Amino acid sequence: MAAPVCAIIVAGGTGSRFGNPGGKQLVMVEGRPLVSWCIAAFDRSELVGHIVVVCPQERRSEMARDAVEPFGYATPVTYADAGSTRQDSTRAGLDAVPEGFSYVAVHDGARPLIKPQTIDSAARVLMANAESDGVVCGQPAIDTLKRVEPDGRIIDTPPRSQFWTVQTPQIFTVAALRCAFEVADRTGFVGTDDASLVERAGGSVLCVESPRDNIKVTVPEDLAVVAGALRRSSGYEA
Repeated sequence: MAAPVCAIIVAGGTGSRFGNPGGKQLVMVEGRPLVSWCIAAFDRSELVGHIVVVCPQERRSEMARDAVEPFGYATPVTYADAGSTRQDSTRAGLDAVPEGFSYVAVHDGARPLIKPQTIDSAARVLMANAESDGVVCGQPAIDTLKRVEPDGRIIDTPPRSQFWTVQTPQIFTVAALRCAFEVADRTGFVGTDDASLVERAGGSVLCVESPRDNIKVTVPEDLAVVAGALRRSSGYEA
């Protein structure tokens, strides 16, 4: 297959921290819905041959009408129904991956600054490492880290060199991520990200450095930062 990666864009959040009961994925940013910037980046990837958008079933028609159909993406886009948790939503997206894809790239629908070259670079790292089951985009930690008791008392200061802050996309072999969900189901494990499921199942995951501006929109103030970055970037087209 010329494009062996299927993207799973998870856009099923409720927007509780953002303050919008309908979620944040369809909030307009620089002339188009937030999530459509994510879809556009994966559409322009050289290695992505299919995109699965995971969203609440009751918002599927709105997602298609506002974030997909107006933009004429070259890559096929299909949908999966979001679950009650992020982990359930990723599983739904994985179940909707068409046959024939070897890799899946799971991405937050609220990270609109992702670039096609970041996606392709990370995917190529995984493809070149046959002993690895996945790669995670992120950066080495630059702040000093403290382990702290619930009352705020510092326990110790671990070596910063051992820590990364991670983002999405997180890219895995299809086989490894399916195995990870099977193990999580059997053990009742709930991870903080998709890589933690693969790690728990015994898989090997690499960190690959990506741009720090690949932020996740969490609160309304983040939209101004994203809008400014989009205006400055010649790599984005509305």
